[in-house]
Parts: sequence; C-alpha cells; structure tokens
Amino acid sequence: MSENATSRGLDAQGCIEREGSLARVPYAFRPVVAVARDRLLEVFGARLDSAYLYGSIPRGNARVGRSDLDLLVALREEPTDADREATRALGEAVDKEFPQIDGVGTLLYSRARLLSELETYDLGWFVACLCTPLLGEDLAEYLPRYRPDSLLARETNGDLALLLPRWRQRIAAAEDTDGARRPLVRFMSRHLVRTAFTLVMPRWNGWTSDLAEMAEAFGTYYPERAEQLRAAAALGYEPHGDPAVLRSYVDDLGPWLAEEYARVHGIKAPRPD
Repeated sequence: MSENATSRGLDAQGCIEREGSLARVPYAFRPVVAVARDRLLEVFGARLDSAYLYGSIPRGNARVGRSDLDLLVALREEPTDADREATRALGEAVDKEFPQIDGVGTLLYSRARLLSELETYDLGWFVACLCTPLLGEDLAEYLPRYRPDSLLARETNGDLALLLPRWRQRIAAAEDTDGARRPLVRFMSRHLVRTAFTLVMPRWNGWTSDLAEMAEAFGTYYPERAEQLRAAAALGYEPHGDPAVLRSYVDDLGPWLAEEYARVHGIKAPRPD
C-alpha cells in the first residue's frame, strides 16, 4: 500500500484504521468523559454490554464550549423506551454540569443489533472504525476489517432519499428563530457532507472524519457542486439558522445527492426501524 493511501486513514493492507483513543481526549474534556462513564454504569449496571466515545473528543480536536459529547451504548438486550428516556436525562444532566461541552448525543442499541449481519457494514463499521472503547468488551473484536468500497458506501449512507421527508417535517415543525434552526443546520450540513464524501470514498480510496477534507475530496469528482459542499462543511462547524440554507438542503442538494448516490452505489438494505 502506498504512502498516499496510508495517509488517508488506511493501514498497510488498505483497511480503514480505527480513529480516536482515550489517550487523545483533551485535558479539558477528561472530567466530562469520566462522569459520563460512571453514570452509564449507574444507570444500566449489569445490563450494559459496552460503551464508546466517538466524534471530536476522542479524536483530540474538540473545541471547548463548542463540541458535543458523543456516546454509543450497547445493552445486553433491546433498549426500551425507559432506557431511551434515562439516556436522554443522563445527557441533559452532564451537559448542564459541564460548560466545556455543547450537548450530549447518545446512540443506544443492543449488542445483537450491532453485531447482526444486516448492520455489519453500517453500525458494525461505525463501532469498529469510528468508536473508541470506554466500557465493557470491545465489539470490534467480532467484526471484520473494512475497506472504503462501494458496499460500505451503500450501507452507511444509501438511505438519504428516505431521510429527506423527515428532514422537511423537522424543518416545518421548528420554531421560527435562529436558535431553533441552528441545530438543524449543523446536523443536516454534517450529514450531507459525510454522504457526499462516501459517494466518492471508493474512488478517493481512504477515510477521513474532517468535514473540510471530505468536501475537498468530493469536489475533486463533482466540481460543479464543490462550493456548495465547502459551504456545508463550514456550517457543520459554525452553523447559523438561515432558513434558506435548510430549504436548499431539502430542495436541491439533498435530492440531487440521493439520486446520484442510488445511481452510483445503490440503495441501502431496508432496516426494521
């Protein structure tokens, strides 16, 4: 494997290297991580199979007061509505306690779901490559190595067409304020940039979680949309609540990207939920 490929997040065999580690957690965020870890144990106890960090904090590039704490929790059985409510309450409490973070997002699944055949190239890949072990057994030991190929592209982001109607509903239901729209701009900007990147990922032959680098990689193959993606990447880091941006996402960029994605990689296998 060439030096160029290795520098693009791949190992010597051309597989995606796992990003992040507890050693990279910036000093300012270590108390947050420690408290979140302890409270997950308090909430779930023996029902907790494993827990992980992901995002900017374990990658080491989190910004104090701007970055959120991202967690993934695997339970020994299917999570209930009560589990989801407990997770939400835990996140709100940690967010309120620590001003160095701007929100807590927690994904909650069963061990069986994460290791299922259906999720091997979606949630399984996410655990194995983008998540940093925090508690319990590391489920990556039961998952394959992953290459930046069309199968991975399809199963990670080949469902954008299904998401767009839900996005339109969320936009319509949001309060008519900059503060209410800003989180939607941030979320949708990031999702679209990541989808655009995985569209070209097999040709680019690598992996990155940097939104700006994702946009540049995409622009190499779709120069007519390059500026649009660069703007979306910037809004993924520094969002504002402009309603015109949200309209452009669901009326222009999103539909185009969903159609092109289906043409190039196909449609993601249906999920039960």
